[in-house]
Amino acid sequence: MIGAGLVGRSCAWLLQGLGHQVQLLDPCLNGAPDPTAGSWAALGVVMAHVFQRGSGRAWRLRQRSLHLWGRWRQELGEQGWPLAWQPGLLILASSPIDLERQQRLQSERQRQAIPLEIWSRQRLADLSPALPDGAIGGLYSPADGQLDPGPALQALLGDGRRLGIQTCGEAAARLERRSGQWTVHTQAGQALQAEAVVLSAGVASAGLLEPLDHFLPLEPVLGQALELELPPGTHWGPSPAWPGAVVWEGMNLVPRPPSQAQGERLWLGATLEPGCRADPDALAALRELGGAAPTWLRQAQLVRHWQGHRPHPIGGPAPLLEQLEPGLVLASGHYRNGLLLAPATAEWVAQQLEAPS
Repeated sequence: MIGAGLVGRSCAWLLQGLGHQVQLLDPCLNGAPDPTAGSWAALGVVMAHVFQRGSGRAWRLRQRSLHLWGRWRQELGEQGWPLAWQPGLLILASSPIDLERQQRLQSERQRQAIPLEIWSRQRLADLSPALPDGAIGGLYSPADGQLDPGPALQALLGDGRRLGIQTCGEAAARLERRSGQWTVHTQAGQALQAEAVVLSAGVASAGLLEPLDHFLPLEPVLGQALELELPPGTHWGPSPAWPGAVVWEGMNLVPRPPSQAQGERLWLGATLEPGCRADPDALAALRELGGAAPTWLRQAQLVRHWQGHRPHPIGGPAPLLEQLEPGLVLASGHYRNGLLLAPATAEWVAQQLEAPS
């Protein structure tokens, strides 16, 4: 298994649990995690029921993953790895066109027996702390929500090691196939033998596949995030608090769990910038919610700032799931949905490897 992000660890954990012998390969396993990696920089917002499409592969993957995360959280919790799930997702409408689109989606989901709610401007105005003044309504999904990526990464690796996953903290340099057997050559000079290789290394996947005549158009897209401490006197309540994570024009606002050791906090982030370099102007716009930030958010104190790269397929849908050759499976290019789609991706990978040849 090449790549130890959320997708890679999910695949390794599931495959090991199914009885396969898995070796997980990634430089991040040899020390501190890469702070620019997409999984560690994610906010963990799960959008399944509010997805705009209601059919097709992407829809099926999202619904399957939402179901599997419920099972996985229970299984990992029973092994001493509890994962905090924050249910509820509220997507704000900033224009009549947005609100009309949300109303159509709510009607479509109602026909599918999926509960979504349209919230009025008045109901939004009653929430504390205040939402952007420009919000004219919102679409609320009780089944979507937020799962912290850091604990999920630790849980999948920790329990995976209990199950028997072997790890190697090196980078893959080259793949070679001879007589039905795969060899993964590492940058440190190791030659690791395997019956099958699962590739989930983000943008780096393209460089490993090109010598095998598999051309994978991927580009990095940068996401930036902030952790903010709410100003004194601002709380999640006592009037009706937010019902979970909130999305405003593609920017995610995630209330953090309360702690006696710190003031009330918020995560704020978005994936907006093609390339690898952070744009200070984009960060300033994020901090101001594009000019719509309420007073309390403008007064919030910065605790930390981080960023990460998301692998975005060029000219095709995300994610890239394909068996390229016998024993060579690609599971990459999840863009902004690695955490959400990780369980369904792992299940798909297991099906490919266990299918009769």
